[in-house]
Amino acid sequence: MAKKQYGNESITQLKGADRVRLRPSVIFGSDGLEGCQHSIFEIISNSIDEAREGFGDRIEITLHKDGSITNADHGRGIPVDYNSTEDKYNWELVFCELYAGGKYNNNESDNYQFSLGLNGLGLCSTQYASRFMDVKIFRDGYEYSLYFERGENVGGLKKERTDLNKTGTIIRWKPDDEVFKGIAVPIEFFQDMLKKQAVVNPHVTFVLYDEVNSEEFIYRYEGGLIGYIEELTGGEAFIPTVLFEHEAKGRDREDLPEYRVKFSVAFCFDNKNSISEYFHNSSFLEYGGSSERAIRSAFTAAIDAYIKNNGDYKKDEKKIAFVDIEDSLVLISSSFSTVTSYENQTKKAINNKFIQEIMTEYLRKQLSVYLIENKAEADKIAAQILVNKRSRESAEKTRLSIKKKLTGGVDFTNRAEKFVNCRTKDIERRELYIVEGDSALGACKLGRDADFQAIMPVRGKILNCLKADYNKIFASDIIVDLIRVLGCGVEVDSKHNKDLSSFDIDKLVWNKIIICTDADVDGFQIRTLILAMLYRLTPQLIMENKVFIAESPLYEISSGSEIFFAYSDAEKNAITKKIKGKYHIQRSKGLGENEPDMMWQTTMNPATRKLVQVLPEDMEKTRKMFDVLLGDNIKGRKEFIEEHGHRYLEMADIN
Repeated sequence: MAKKQYGNESITQLKGADRVRLRPSVIFGSDGLEGCQHSIFEIISNSIDEAREGFGDRIEITLHKDGSITNADHGRGIPVDYNSTEDKYNWELVFCELYAGGKYNNNESDNYQFSLGLNGLGLCSTQYASRFMDVKIFRDGYEYSLYFERGENVGGLKKERTDLNKTGTIIRWKPDDEVFKGIAVPIEFFQDMLKKQAVVNPHVTFVLYDEVNSEEFIYRYEGGLIGYIEELTGGEAFIPTVLFEHEAKGRDREDLPEYRVKFSVAFCFDNKNSISEYFHNSSFLEYGGSSERAIRSAFTAAIDAYIKNNGDYKKDEKKIAFVDIEDSLVLISSSFSTVTSYENQTKKAINNKFIQEIMTEYLRKQLSVYLIENKAEADKIAAQILVNKRSRESAEKTRLSIKKKLTGGVDFTNRAEKFVNCRTKDIERRELYIVEGDSALGACKLGRDADFQAIMPVRGKILNCLKADYNKIFASDIIVDLIRVLGCGVEVDSKHNKDLSSFDIDKLVWNKIIICTDADVDGFQIRTLILAMLYRLTPQLIMENKVFIAESPLYEISSGSEIFFAYSDAEKNAITKKIKGKYHIQRSKGLGENEPDMMWQTTMNPATRKLVQVLPEDMEKTRKMFDVLLGDNIKGRKEFIEEHGHRYLEMADIN
């Protein structure tokens, strides 16, 4: 096939709406749902700019049943009439021309000084990317109407006198699924976005109407950053909220114009929450940039200097890192500038050099003064950050060796100690018996079906995984061997050990995990500790119905040549009533003392054994009971024993 010629006529130019409709990710950062969400924010941000300028303090967003959205504000109304300077109607410039807007001279004038919209792209781009856009504008005693379909105007500008004494802009539009791969924007996006905007615009009320569910949500934060932080922490932070505010003028480079900057940074220290959010000109900076770098540098320098001057570092101890501060930090930063260098149109990070420099210098000085003037709070901060640091370093020291132990599943050429494998590779048949001690290992090994039943012994009572930290848990050879034999990894939720999470149910090499212990107090405790380990490290195995308990018989009843096994007193009584003649009852021995035939018949033969499946139906109840019996809830354990202890006296073997 001949190649197409590449000549002068090969160069083409996108025009009109196609500039956005065919390449939406250039403007919105994505042609998927995220890009669609950004296009929505472009419309709302214009209303926010108006409100920040003091024109209207209420913005209303309606989610319609047809998937369209209405944004209504009470600002000055977009100028859309004839513009003699540009020799065009303003509606053509604003809605149909990229890089046309009224916010380019904000550094030289008082209009839109701290504006979200800077590039003259958002409104036009969103109009181009919409299936339709219906616009109503109120200003100068007129009502102006515009309508667009897929980027093209229909009917021109309509202008009518109105007696309504109002100003503002109402835009209803529907994102086009021919432009975006996803347009079903969840309500949670609007709720989160409007809540954040209410925080950094504390005197603006945001109202969200949901026509689909007939719900209304109102967002307003009179308390601004401080109120928001207290909401995040529930007022339980161990250091009260601190607010630093400052204004300055400067430039990013000597030959560039000077611009204004103002910023507010509110923070507290809290052991339950770790949250850092950055805003600039009220745009949420998902990737931070200058302000985040300033805060990381300032906080690390000031707190490190305090710890050093206070003599809290151990000999030859490394200094703190920001991650140690961040672990207990709740911080909201809101900055504004008349000149902003965003990374791109999506405004998720800023790169202003002066903003970073002035914030770093001011915050470091203010924080140093705060630590000196508030010694009690400073000592608490320093102590907690050192705890975070040492915990992180301890985790890092053990991470590599632990990860090496936990990866790779079962290595059949270098098995866990005393693990006895089965022959089949068919996972649907494979069973793992976790048994109590070496003697039980011997009995089960002889009594099993070696084709599909494997044995893993545990030596005595394993570590209580509900009370121990991860470093101690993973230092236990018994637990690590069990995890390796399971083959599916572990689920870890600790912030310092989270990268140890490696759980993958598809790597599980067993159809059933069967806990098999003696039917006595020690056996029950070992069983409970194994269940606690599985609950803490591999809860998904319980959720997937993979965990079972093998019941061991309590009594062996012989009558002539017949032998019966009873698993409870009630079953013993029922059996003896049916026997005609003499019989002998013997308390069943420990698993290690049983004959292989008895082990097979009572505990391992799928046709005759009794398995109790561990069900996930009430995980919260299970968690609470584990906490009472094995956790740190000493008061709850005492109360449980006082109320229910009499039911277990027989098991206590009291003479």
